[in-house]
Amino acid sequence: MSRAYLAAEQGGARAVAITQTSFMGMQRATGKAIGVQDIAIAEYPGVITIDAQDEFERKVRENLFPALMERLREPPKALVKEAPEPAPRDIVFTGSFDAVQEHFHQRLWSDGLPVVPPTIERVERFLAFTDRDPNEVIGVLLPELREATVWNVAVNGAMAGCRPEYMPILVAIAEAISDPEFRIQDAGSTPGWEPLVIVSGSLVRELEFNFQAGAMRVGSQANSSIGRFLRMFMRNVAGLLSYPGQTDKGTIGMSFNVALAENDEAVKSIGWEPFRVDRGFSRDDTVVTVQSVVAISPPIYSGGDTAETQLEFITTIFGSANGPFAFTGPVFGHWHPLLVMSPVVAKVFADNGWSKDDIRKHLRESIKLPARVLERYYWHVSAAAWKLEDSVAEGTIGDEYVQSKDPERLVPVLMRADWINIVIAGDPGRNQSRAYINNHEQGAPVSRRVVLPKAWKALLEKARPAARIV
Repeated sequence: MSRAYLAAEQGGARAVAITQTSFMGMQRATGKAIGVQDIAIAEYPGVITIDAQDEFERKVRENLFPALMERLREPPKALVKEAPEPAPRDIVFTGSFDAVQEHFHQRLWSDGLPVVPPTIERVERFLAFTDRDPNEVIGVLLPELREATVWNVAVNGAMAGCRPEYMPILVAIAEAISDPEFRIQDAGSTPGWEPLVIVSGSLVRELEFNFQAGAMRVGSQANSSIGRFLRMFMRNVAGLLSYPGQTDKGTIGMSFNVALAENDEAVKSIGWEPFRVDRGFSRDDTVVTVQSVVAISPPIYSGGDTAETQLEFITTIFGSANGPFAFTGPVFGHWHPLLVMSPVVAKVFADNGWSKDDIRKHLRESIKLPARVLERYYWHVSAAAWKLEDSVAEGTIGDEYVQSKDPERLVPVLMRADWINIVIAGDPGRNQSRAYINNHEQGAPVSRRVVLPKAWKALLEKARPAARIV
């Protein structure tokens, strides 16, 4: 809304942003971020999706329309020229450790936890682990239209508590979220989704990621700090601030996800291809994938020595995790659920001759909901009508969704089998899986190959402490 407002004003047209009460702060913050100090807003008082039709019409007539007319009669707002930001090597603050924390906190440069002060010396240790120019622009991130550079990747990596040798992975993450396919501009949307990093390749073991028991818990420095880096980078560079009245409008958020690392040895031992190959890369690559997570399933325990017994509750709980919110798949043309499976479960499938594609096909064909449920949930989210026929007409989904007009007809929850991702990780001694559901086209999975510096082996050896806890 704010970006459309700016385009209209720059084109010489008078513009007014229309929004409901709870989005007023977000509109002002986003407007300021793109150069409009006092964006003209006409407010709908309350929550549109809660108000009855007669109440909605009354508020439009008595509140929204008069405010809209008043704003349109005002002279155009002057566009604000942004004050220059500090240059990469500028010293922005000097003080004690506690004073640094307070300074960063007051300026919303932290995630609420203590940060590692990003001194120039510390940042340069990160830069040693890439052959790329520190000033190289990786991309431009919305909503604040700020450049993601190799330098500010290193700064935020230091702040997040990463080790310098993680730098090649951090750069690949920045590349992934800079891709327009990721749609970082939607990361502050009301579902409150979190970004998830998935690492597949030899660097998982080389950088000591945890890919076994407790794989998605904090504890391992690589998993925890890299997960923290991504969220911090989105705050400090993209400008997605999760404070009331700022640019992140997640209604009820989730705690941050640590990075997920694939168990390469387990994948190889059962004869499956690793996740990076599924994503179109070589076995010899290390690949970073970033996607949104809007929901996480309960633990999925599955017993027995046949694929059919394993699938009994994987299908049920994986399907319920997708739930009626899967209506967003047909609406937006994207739906990319992730199934994380422990090695012992994957081995049962492999021993029974099942591939990952066989599992994907089964889940796609078996998980269904009444058409009425998907269509009705759209109304609860948006207070507007939508039918599956609309998405069929647009070519987003196929005719199988409209084989009859019976509202109770069962339709697939998962749009395409090849959009279901499977990663092997977790306790190799426990029969558990878990589902991670992405937010349709917002945070669709984007993958990048990790590029190492030419002197990687020597740099890594020099960086290793004398002893590590294994």
